[in-house]
Amino acid sequence: MNRIKYANPLLLDGEATVVVENNVRLYDGDQKTSFEGGELIITTHRILWGRPGQIARGQTCLALHLYLVVFLEEESPSAFSFSRSRKVVVHLTETNDSSNGPQLTSIYNFIKLSFREGYTNNVLSILNDLLQNRPWEPKVLQVPVQQRPIVPTIKPRLGIVGIERSIQAKQKETDESITLAFQDLDKLMVMAKDMVNISRTISTKIKEKHGDITEDETVRFKSYLLSLGIDDPVTRDSYKSDNQYYQSLARQICNFIQKHIEEMGGMMALTDVFCWVNRARSLELLSPEDILNACKIMESLDLPIKLFQFSSGVMVLQLSSLDSLSIAEATAILVEDKQSMSAEELSQSLGISLTLAKERLLTAEKYGKCCRDDSIEGLRFYPNLFLTREE
Repeated sequence: MNRIKYANPLLLDGEATVVVENNVRLYDGDQKTSFEGGELIITTHRILWGRPGQIARGQTCLALHLYLVVFLEEESPSAFSFSRSRKVVVHLTETNDSSNGPQLTSIYNFIKLSFREGYTNNVLSILNDLLQNRPWEPKVLQVPVQQRPIVPTIKPRLGIVGIERSIQAKQKETDESITLAFQDLDKLMVMAKDMVNISRTISTKIKEKHGDITEDETVRFKSYLLSLGIDDPVTRDSYKSDNQYYQSLARQICNFIQKHIEEMGGMMALTDVFCWVNRARSLELLSPEDILNACKIMESLDLPIKLFQFSSGVMVLQLSSLDSLSIAEATAILVEDKQSMSAEELSQSLGISLTLAKERLLTAEKYGKCCRDDSIEGLRFYPNLFLTREE
């Protein structure tokens, strides 16, 4: 901005108006300035900027001489930008004259012209033509071709300007790559469904294995394949009402998660259900609210699993055949086999979360199947000998 001066808008000798644009903002490098919403006039000699009607009334405006311009480029908008604004970056040569201007010093060697509503004329092309023809320079007589001296080509040393231009080019390439990546998402979703079908086919073949693979390896590999995804996820767009959507979603969640719940002792925390289901759905992710609403109606649909909430507020999906008493009895048997158990030990034994293990122990205590011992070593649960032994 220290190259811009206050000037009289009257045209100089040999100067002519080329382009007029409205609603233009000036930037000092990447920093916004208070010079916004103004009128921009490009002449054969200068770039003039003033408030609406200011230049027409002959009042003092801002002026930038074109001989200070090194090169121009248009700033590429972000791939996520929906603005109509277009920016022209004007790279400037260094100068020691910083007087008679709105800003005495600047750390930038460029300014930006921001056309908030776009520009009606090809400003960048017009400015480049002016820089090439240099109409502000006095015309000289043409030297015959055979007598023209050979002037060696000297590449300008751009310094920081060259680095900034290189960074802009890399940013443009990155934005283009991101745009192409988003265009390929639809193809990726189609391929994901095919991969799920392939995984199910392989799982079926492994089930009927005829080789040296062990049983543990078969189960593990099959679980990996089954966790790849749901081949036809239920989406809200496919249904006219929320009720139909939640019913279909509840059935799909049940079909997918039932086997995992059976392997974990008949119960799974709702937070774990959220993670398992969304990992399987890949790109068609569900919100916690949708999963909760679907789980709430499972019992009314007579599905093999249902939503259950402990007295502490922890919610789980459990097999419909389970109730609080059966959970307490099953937990009491485990505690009796080990003589005593903590929540951490039960969690490791059943492969469930620590929160869920503690809730099972508290349920067993509630029904009198276990007794607690809360000491400095932590909370442990023991069999209730008053029920199992006689005096």
